[in-house]
Amino acid sequence: MTTDDVLEEFRQAGALLEGHFILSSGLRSPVFLQKALVFRSAARTERLCAALAAKIRAELDAEFTTILAPAMGGIIPGYETSRHLDVPFMFAEREEGEFRLRRGFELTKADRVLVIEDIVTTGLSSRECIAAVEKTGAKVAAVGCLFDRSGGKADVGVPLVSLASRAFPAYPADKLPPELERIPAIKPGSRGLVA
Repeated sequence: MTTDDVLEEFRQAGALLEGHFILSSGLRSPVFLQKALVFRSAARTERLCAALAAKIRAELDAEFTTILAPAMGGIIPGYETSRHLDVPFMFAEREEGEFRLRRGFELTKADRVLVIEDIVTTGLSSRECIAAVEKTGAKVAAVGCLFDRSGGKADVGVPLVSLASRAFPAYPADKLPPELERIPAIKPGSRGLVA
């Protein structure tokens, strides 16, 4: 599946949005990938996550004992990708501003973890998940995501396998181009960062 194929899946789901958006990273962009609309379709989600699982198998020479996703956005693709890789799944949740394992989820020093994300922009959520894993003594071998909107520039500290990758413009709030300054900003994401 190519980046254009993935974008077409988002377009068909009504999830490729244009305007002025506040991303979860706090950056502003004229493009927003509303993955929640993609995940409304089990068939579409299965196609995308099966393709991501196949790409992970092809690009990584590693065995994983666990797949971990950050809540909320990573839960659906993390679960579905784990199903295709036949690897147990768990998720991390924010507690007092940091990702932590809860709900009886545990990792040991013997675990090799694959973090699965939905969309990567700066890699912050991935790095935060990696830090949570490292606190347990386990090791993160790689991160996988459906879409890397940094175009390969995001550094997560471990290998990053993205199903699709394209650099979409993203700007700090105080450095907006004139065309974005004229449009009111909306925040369709879920992370509670102040713009």
